[in-house]
Amino acid sequence: MDARLQKVLAQWGIASRRQAEDMITQSRVQINGVLAHIGQKVDPQKDTITVDGKLVSALQRPALIYLLLNKPTGVVSTCHDPQGRRTVLDLLPEELRSSQGIHPVGRLDTDSTGALILTNDGDLTFWLTHPRHSIPKTYSVLVKGHPTDAVLEIWRHGVLLEGRKTRKAQVKVIKKFASSSCLEIILKEGRNRQIRRVAQQLGYEVIKLHRTAIGSIQLQPGKGYLPEGAYRQLEEHETKFLEQLKKNSELRTQNSE
Repeated sequence: MDARLQKVLAQWGIASRRQAEDMITQSRVQINGVLAHIGQKVDPQKDTITVDGKLVSALQRPALIYLLLNKPTGVVSTCHDPQGRRTVLDLLPEELRSSQGIHPVGRLDTDSTGALILTNDGDLTFWLTHPRHSIPKTYSVLVKGHPTDAVLEIWRHGVLLEGRKTRKAQVKVIKKFASSSCLEIILKEGRNRQIRRVAQQLGYEVIKLHRTAIGSIQLQPGKGYLPEGAYRQLEEHETKFLEQLKKNSELRTQNSE
């Protein structure tokens, strides 16, 4: 059955869909000896697909890997950094770093810490990072000062960033200190440095930002806390949660067409 090339490459664990599109535009992918193009449809059972001159096949698809990493500060959420900074893949052992197509799902900025999923399931990455498919993410945020109830209400109902209002968020004070406050924030969107930018706009600078959970996947499950820089395999109920999200997103997409 024909399918879009970038989807096939993602399903085979070669790369995420976005990375596959980059590979195609960089002339790294050929179909039957001819340079591929974005949106091209292929039949994996009939067409010969090569990436960087190497033949790829559905039979070569590696076992799917799902990891939860507690990202430390100073580490970038990419597979490769042109500036030579340490990446999240550098925190993995060599046998995982060399696993075909493993990559972070979404991002945490360099100064932030916490929960980040790593996988070689590019198709799942597409569904989890697409703006149309919302997945709640929970953050522990330390800010300077003590936000008033009025400010928290504004934050909850959305703030204009670059002319577009943020989606509604859950924001509550967990603890107050002498000159700072710890907030719990739950978002269903993830614009670039969104929490930091909103906090700054409302007059409360972020001191520390830590993501504690992605949906029901938590850094602190029953087995205990995951130290910074450490990772673990997702448990069966967590991978089932992700698969269910993907199925729900596919159904919503089909129903809207």
